Amino acid sequence: MMSFRLEILTPVRPFYEGECVSLVIPTTDGMLGIQAGRAPLTAAIRDGQVVFTAPDGEVRVCAVARGMVSVSSARTCILCESALAPDEIDEAAERAALEAAEAELRKKKSYEEYAVSELTLARALNRLKVKHDSAMHPNL
Repeated sequence: MMSFRLEILTPVRPFYEGECVSLVIPTTDGMLGIQAGRAPLTAAIRDGQVVFTAPDGEVRVCAVARGMVSVSSARTCILCESALAPDEIDEAAERAALEAAEAELRKKKSYEEYAVSELTLARALNRLKVKHDSAMHPNL
């Protein structure tokens, strides 16, 4: 199977740089699958789970926070706010963030404060889902 170069970059660190044979990413329009030779594309990504397969068949999963993806014939680059492998996710901290965000959403606040709480809630839920899914399916 043909491979392509994949880069998953955050402001803090490069999460992954290497070859990839398939990639599934969460875009604002839904899940998008990418393989080698795909037509060029630029899209916004949302908080969600990225799943990619290395040439050796290893399937890797990570939780990403919103950003952009750029696809060219030989390279795909994901620029996102954060990317975490399941073993990097602190479940207790994410549960605390989830509870705090839920409490903030119940308060009557400005639209901006509500939106921030909603994003915090979504990010914590996503990270907990990635952590849980990787524990349930160790091959991911």
